[in-house]
Amino acid sequence: MEQNGSVEETKEIRNDEEIGWDDVQEEMEASARPVQKKEVNSAKFDEIKQSKAKKAGLDLDFILDIPLTVTVELGRGRMLISELLKLGQSSIVELTKFAGEPMDVFVNNRLIARGEVVVVDERFGVRLTDVVSHAERIDHLK
Repeated sequence: MEQNGSVEETKEIRNDEEIGWDDVQEEMEASARPVQKKEVNSAKFDEIKQSKAKKAGLDLDFILDIPLTVTVELGRGRMLISELLKLGQSSIVELTKFAGEPMDVFVNNRLIARGEVVVVDERFGVRLTDVVSHAERIDHLK
């Protein structure tokens, strides 16, 4: 194993039966040797000077083109496979949420907001009514 430019020697792990009196004496002699003192110098750092270049900070432009999956959940339901196979046109699937209740908006399977259904140019959309706080998002990560 490399460590600070030198190779560290490792000893084999042995069973208690393989350890002899000689091994114990070697360990005792090694621990009795005085520890070699190494010279320690304090670190010196140059002063950091203000740059006249553009404002220092994180350039996050590279993440703007990362694709994300946005999912809006109307509700959830459970059913048996036999019930699923009986579904057809005009069948009704009961969901856990009530009509008019806010829908959950997920980004990459993480809850980020709640909203209500709207119609925009003959298409369905979601108007965000409540954005999940940073603290709640972090709690969901745990």
